[in-house]
Amino acid sequence: MFSKKTMIVVCVIILVTANIIVLSVSNKHRSPPSSLGLIALVAISPFQNALTQTINFTKNLWEHYFFLVSAAEENDRLKKEMGDIIQKNNEYQEAALSNDRLRSLLDFRQSSPAESVAAQVISIDPSLWHKTLIINKGKENGIKIGLPVITPEGIVGQIIDAADRYSRILLIIDQNSSVDAVVQKIRARGIIKGESSDQCVFIYVMRRHEIEVGDSVITSGLDGVFPKGLPIGNISNINRRSSGLFQEIKVTPNVDFRKLEEVLVLINK
Repeated sequence: MFSKKTMIVVCVIILVTANIIVLSVSNKHRSPPSSLGLIALVAISPFQNALTQTINFTKNLWEHYFFLVSAAEENDRLKKEMGDIIQKNNEYQEAALSNDRLRSLLDFRQSSPAESVAAQVISIDPSLWHKTLIINKGKENGIKIGLPVITPEGIVGQIIDAADRYSRILLIIDQNSSVDAVVQKIRARGIIKGESSDQCVFIYVMRRHEIEVGDSVITSGLDGVFPKGLPIGNISNINRRSSGLFQEIKVTPNVDFRKLEEVLVLINK
């Protein structure tokens, strides 16, 4: 009729009830415990102890659960605060670096006799065949096709397209680019042309000129685009053939085009 588990529960309830009654009666009469009371106390005490331990265990488990939940929430909050601090720190560092670059650009602009417009690079041509980039200034700022673009480190390229608010620059490392240049030390003249890499070649330089690796190359001012004396780069490799009129020379530009973020467009050369 009844399962074994049900019988155990009923017995526990009866014993607990009997114990409560006996203890209540004993407290009321405050007389020495009778034999029946002692027997009931002895019989019920183990169950009371087990019940008390179960209640305490459940209570501790519940409190521990809430502690873990609270600790997890606190941990999440601290992680979020740490992330916010790291983000703000990165923003402060980026702002400081940007300010340094802009300050250098402004100082160079003030020292230059030519009128110029500062612009920010907003896009780089992903193509492997063309080396161009787009800036956030255009015709509204006086920019037009053919104007030279520079930085304090050296020349960048020239404007090949101009819209009202945007312009495209052909970099000197593009194969379609050419800049009339001279070796600063010995005044040997040639043409700087772009390669597929981030290098340039210095062509039409006569074999008789004693050029050395590390020599500086600057603009000659004879191409009608770049003013005279602007830095281009340094000679990185020389190949003097046993025959022929010209040397094979490579030049590493001063400008790191992969890190270029701000430029100056010379409005009045």
